[in-house]
Amino acid sequence: MEPTAKLSSKYQIVIPKKIRRKLNLNSGDELIMKVEDDKIIMRPKPKSYTEYMLGLGKEVWETGKRK
Repeated sequence: MEPTAKLSSKYQIVIPKKIRRKLNLNSGDELIMKVEDDKIIMRPKPKSYTEYMLGLGKEVWETGKRK
């Protein structure tokens, strides 16, 4: 069974402990949210966008591999 969260009267949710541990979330961490179709997608906000983006797009710069 998948973990669930209940929306409070103040429109707040508590992220289940299992998920907090898996994503290493701590009090005060920020989450980025977006809506896709009928889903809410949440992911941790990177602590450093520089580190987050390091290596992104590296396949664009790779040259043909020699065999």
